[in-house]
Amino acid sequence: MTSKKVIELFYDVVSPYSWLGFEVMCRYRQVWNIELKLRPAFLGGIMHGAGNKPPGLVPNKFLYMSKDLNRLAGYFGVPLQSPSDPFEAMFNKGSLSAMRFVTAVQEREKDGDKQVEQVCRELWKRIWSDDKDITEPGSLSEAAMKAGLSDSEIKEALELSTTKEIKDKLKRVTQEALDHGAFGLPLLVCHVNGKPEMFFGSDRFELMAHCIGEKWLGPQPGKSAAKL
Repeated sequence: MTSKKVIELFYDVVSPYSWLGFEVMCRYRQVWNIELKLRPAFLGGIMHGAGNKPPGLVPNKFLYMSKDLNRLAGYFGVPLQSPSDPFEAMFNKGSLSAMRFVTAVQEREKDGDKQVEQVCRELWKRIWSDDKDITEPGSLSEAAMKAGLSDSEIKEALELSTTKEIKDKLKRVTQEALDHGAFGLPLLVCHVNGKPEMFFGSDRFELMAHCIGEKWLGPQPGKSAAKL
């Protein structure tokens, strides 16, 4: 077997499109010959660093996004549902504390990334399925508990998330995304033959597959394989 292609996924749980990209890449871990590296980043820092304007601040884009997400939820098989006040959830509350917590969970986890994957999924469900908060320590604890972390693991991650070490790590990963040319999230960086190829968004998987020499079977490859 040829060596696995490394794919870095930069994402933020405040971004619904990041959730779509996250779930697809987690599914394709078992389909493609890849090593997936989860890279929690801060979308607010990406937008500021790139001088970009969030789609929610452009009225027509905001209206389109709401309809778009409803269609994508069924297509991707992800339980996406807009919060009652998306602007409040995404821009006023944001995700800085959540992404520091995710970074802390990842920092603690020494054997793989199962915990960070599950914690991120539960945070996405809170904001993008259940219309719940992801900023308060109690909210982060609840998500981590549902993800299977113990009380002591949650306590350690919460304490670690406020340290300079973790704050600096999140800044560093966010800057790495910017250095790759990020202007939003999700960002996928494929390393093939020593050369990084950057893809933005959750609608470039077919092109990405072509570039890395893999076959795209749709956003739910298990269903596609069953049909074949």
